[in-house]
Amino acid sequence: MKPFPYLQKANTSFTDREVTKIGDLMKEWDGETIRGVGLIGAHLSKSSISHSGACFAPGTIRKALSGYSTYSVEENIDLANWIIQDLGDISMHITDVIQSQNRIYETVQQLLKEHSSWLPVVLGGDNSITYPSIKGFKEAKGEVGVLQFDAHHDVRNLEDGGPSNGTPFRSLLETKTIKGTNLVQVGIRDFSNSKPYHDYVNKHGVTVYTMKDVRQASMKELMESSLKKLEQSVDSIYVSVDMDVIDQAQAPGCPAIGPGGMDAVDLFEAISYLGEHPMVKGLEIVEVDPTVDFRDMTSRVAAHVILNFLKGKQRGGLTFD
Repeated sequence: MKPFPYLQKANTSFTDREVTKIGDLMKEWDGETIRGVGLIGAHLSKSSISHSGACFAPGTIRKALSGYSTYSVEENIDLANWIIQDLGDISMHITDVIQSQNRIYETVQQLLKEHSSWLPVVLGGDNSITYPSIKGFKEAKGEVGVLQFDAHHDVRNLEDGGPSNGTPFRSLLETKTIKGTNLVQVGIRDFSNSKPYHDYVNKHGVTVYTMKDVRQASMKELMESSLKKLEQSVDSIYVSVDMDVIDQAQAPGCPAIGPGGMDAVDLFEAISYLGEHPMVKGLEIVEVDPTVDFRDMTSRVAAHVILNFLKGKQRGGLTFD
């Protein structure tokens, strides 16, 4: 018997032998073949048009995610056998935004080309990471369709401020990385966009569901019609979640909070449904600013977005063990 049986390492949390947490599944990538889910941080926020501490979000989202149980009591689904590898964070250039975006593009593209079977979950960072992430995803996965959950169109002109967190979808469309007809925007919010930018996405054939559409139709109906449209013309589908799509009461830690946003439960339902589809092969979460959050509320919501995505994947028959 140990002389002091009740002593343990400092800061050790309580452990229940009958509870498996996501943190028990998360392992640091060893540099060999990537299997299962791959978490990768893209902690860029110098490109935000307003103050943002989104560069700290990958860490807080990982921490929040690791503390939740693997078991979905609502659907009797257990993620306990999944493989979750943490690939670490992409190193950003200290001053050069373009160089930082290129690093994101090169890393995502190379990882997906060299390791084709893993499921990427990209943790931003601000919304500027979306352009290089999807560009790299497209080059590895073929023609890509995008489901964008966002309060904003994010098609600001590139002349006034250069590539920022307000321009990723402008860059994707202008460079023809994606076609406008292969982009679906969900949760676009009243008094958060300008008419010229709404006209721009309409001109490019983007499907836009405003918050009024979200309130008036079921989330399942919107996702079902979106997937039916995209699956006819793309090789794979990428889901981009800007956390400011959620109402400010439930996601206070966003640089661009506002009233009239989506309920977190509706977002979970949508993400879970999308995860079930075999063509949905990537997820990113952006615009969480832990420096203005309250008790990591927004990071916790982001963690549940990931959990619901994986739940949908398992419901659709995908497992990694």
